[in-house]
Amino acid sequence: MKEFLTKRNSFIGIIVLATAFLYSKDGSITTSVVSTATAFALPLALAAMVGIMCERTGIVNIGIEGTLLTSAFAAFFVSSLTSNILLGFAASVAVGSLLGLLLAVMSVSWKMDQIIAGTIINILATGLTSFLYVQGRTIPSTFPEYDIPKLKDIPFFGPVLFMHGPLFYFGIFVILSLYVALFKTTWGLRSRAVGEHPSSADTAGVSVARLRYINVAIAGAIGGLAGAFLSLELVGSFERGFTAGKGFTALALMIFGRWNPLGALAAAMFFGMTQAYANQLMIDQVVQIPTQFITILPYILTIIVLAISAGKVRAPAAEGQPYEKENA
Repeated sequence: MKEFLTKRNSFIGIIVLATAFLYSKDGSITTSVVSTATAFALPLALAAMVGIMCERTGIVNIGIEGTLLTSAFAAFFVSSLTSNILLGFAASVAVGSLLGLLLAVMSVSWKMDQIIAGTIINILATGLTSFLYVQGRTIPSTFPEYDIPKLKDIPFFGPVLFMHGPLFYFGIFVILSLYVALFKTTWGLRSRAVGEHPSSADTAGVSVARLRYINVAIAGAIGGLAGAFLSLELVGSFERGFTAGKGFTALALMIFGRWNPLGALAAAMFFGMTQAYANQLMIDQVVQIPTQFITILPYILTIIVLAISAGKVRAPAAEGQPYEKENA
């Protein structure tokens, strides 16, 4: 936790906790807003995990938006077709993994420019989902909310953290597990080594190409989880352009969180909080200004904070560089 609990990262958490008590003295609206913020934050945090897993291994992934869009469509379409949301969830994860493998093939095997490879995935996702989209489809249900006994009765934190659906809890588990795996296991050490000094990792007996393939495929599966959460638990529907730039926002949150799962989670919570408060302001009509200006508030705040912190972070050294094994 030492890396996360630095002055530059922990101030995000301070902002979140401070703003949580500004809106309502009795806490009733605050609890509702923060609970909504956690739901808004989770898909962004999971999308940021996709970027972290890829870039910690040396692969730039700007195709996160395409992964989210395609997997959300797969989850909704298969659920609608089969009347089974579990099959929809499985399809979402599978599609996410396949897109991860496609990125790995283009970046690792074909050694394409990784920015172009990610752009191809985004274009493919937009075109494919728009072509296959059929208006009027519905799913039998969304994943139900499960209230965790006793924990849900904790003042403030109970409704905020322990009254959500199964994909929410699974997503939090994935984020925390990724932090432990990345910084506390041999796999994590090798992954970070491949992203920093691939030639040294190769000399030590680590297969750079194999590890990059594995990590990017797993990252795609996490993107599939995020897509399934959006369409099968948070919203329960699908439209063209459904993800609305969440993949690109996640890239900013990944940088803001310093390629650290917990840092990215805190950054996503900050964004989710601003988005939830913006929604509440529009509902309550607190200020008499056009709703468009309130809607863009979360993005403006994110850009401002990112601009302040971006110059103080360092990406993995081998990020975006195809690895060529040196001949003996």
